[in-house]
Amino acid sequence: MFCDSRYSSSSTSSRCRWVCHVFLSFRGEDTRKNFTDHLYSALVRTGIYTFRDDNELPKGEEISKQLLKAIEESRISIVVFSKGYASSTCCLDELAKIMECKDAIGQIVILIFYNIDPSDVRKQKKEFCRSF
Repeated sequence: MFCDSRYSSSSTSSRCRWVCHVFLSFRGEDTRKNFTDHLYSALVRTGIYTFRDDNELPKGEEISKQLLKAIEESRISIVVFSKGYASSTCCLDELAKIMECKDAIGQIVILIFYNIDPSDVRKQKKEFCRSF
């Protein structure tokens, strides 16, 4: 679901025009029908324009240019790390783009660790070790 309202940012970068306040990055099969649905609903209910991709990409398929654009046009990205996040090439591609936007345009990145220990990601243990 793409955001349908425009938000003009008064950020330090005058070249940015935010279309969405928040971009949600998550592994669909891990969190779509529970945590991410609740988070998305809470954000929208409070008036925060939020992008959430409702389409499941077939395994091995690249993320679309439209999705990359949605990342670029969001002021904040929320990354929901879950057990299967790193096993998805699409999730890792999204994460790479998010970090690129963080460095290039100052996008705010918020990390959420859903049913995993943050050290599993940081030290690439358990599921993250196998994926990397």
